[in-house]
Amino acid sequence: MIEIKVPQLSESVSEGTLSAWKKQPGDRVRRDEVIVDIETDKVVLEVPVSETGVLLEILKNAGESVVSGEVIARVEPVADAEEAPAPSPKTESIQAAPAETIAVASPAARKILAEKNIAAEAVRGTGRGGRVTKEDALSAEIPPLPEAKPPAAPPSPAAAGERLEQRVPMSRLRARVAERLIQSKNENAILTTFNEVNMASVMALRKQHGEKFERAHGVRLGFMGFFVKAVCAALERFPILNASVDGTDIVYHGYADVGIAVGSPRGLVVPILRDASNLSIAEIEKQIVEFGVKAKDGKLSIEDLTGGTFSISNGGIFGSMMSTPIINPPQSAILGIHATKDRPVAENGQVVIRPMNYLALSYDHRIIDGREAVLGLVAIKEALEDPARLLLGV
Repeated sequence: MIEIKVPQLSESVSEGTLSAWKKQPGDRVRRDEVIVDIETDKVVLEVPVSETGVLLEILKNAGESVVSGEVIARVEPVADAEEAPAPSPKTESIQAAPAETIAVASPAARKILAEKNIAAEAVRGTGRGGRVTKEDALSAEIPPLPEAKPPAAPPSPAAAGERLEQRVPMSRLRARVAERLIQSKNENAILTTFNEVNMASVMALRKQHGEKFERAHGVRLGFMGFFVKAVCAALERFPILNASVDGTDIVYHGYADVGIAVGSPRGLVVPILRDASNLSIAEIEKQIVEFGVKAKDGKLSIEDLTGGTFSISNGGIFGSMMSTPIINPPQSAILGIHATKDRPVAENGQVVIRPMNYLALSYDHRIIDGREAVLGLVAIKEALEDPARLLLGV
């Protein structure tokens, strides 16, 4: 008997929630086939089967909470998947389905029954343990077509004007995000300082070298690489922006693990660029593209989302002009960047049009004074307005 257990979760993830089972008791399963997903507050974990066999028993229903190492199902292994035996008689079905109603059919029988549109449970098996054989499937009669029903009547005026509501439970990720936002609001003394940055130099650099960059590195030269490098330069000058609070202690981090807020089908996630200050712009852009693809496909790992000493939120990709980002605990600061738009600005006594981006730095005033926050944001602004400094390290 093989026990299917919950994978080891990280220290920051205490439990998960079972999604819908992809297999039911009596179904044949193959080695490495995923039979259920586990949703945590960070990622969705796939649970595969280690050996080919028959799923005998499900111990946890969809929607239930599980913890690391907990047994959630049992599989009876078989040497040959084509000759998978029926579940042993002692095994009782779960999820309120009587054991005797579960029919196990050979792959050949299942194929024939699928072509006839006949459920395996509707066929009396003559094989060992009631297994449906190929011969049973061939002799099974195709059920008659159901009588056609008259088309549905159009909804009445009262039904058409009905005020509908739908109540659905929060996903574990959404519930965790809500919990952390309230925690951040209640535990941090959050202030936000603003500035504006002229993106003309960065845009000119992208226009001049963008095609060569993409040919050389296989990734598009975006804006985020410059923002990350500018942030890392500011964190080196003002390390308090990269610190965190632990009780009555301030923890200074000698590295910059920068979280990049990314939208996904499950909600907001923040994968981490490890040692971002040691990465080139090309390496940053590549990792951000990888994070975007993994977030879209639900493939981000717990390691991708664990940790972080500073975060960047880019509301500009959705058209946001200004926002006050909220700190991601236990971090103490977060940079919000927004849409770059042509705006009138004053230069040397003249009104000119420049591509401007409004920056917002939210910070925990318990440990970060206004001076460090403002100067840190100015350092980010200056680095972006003269991007050569990022390459020269000055």
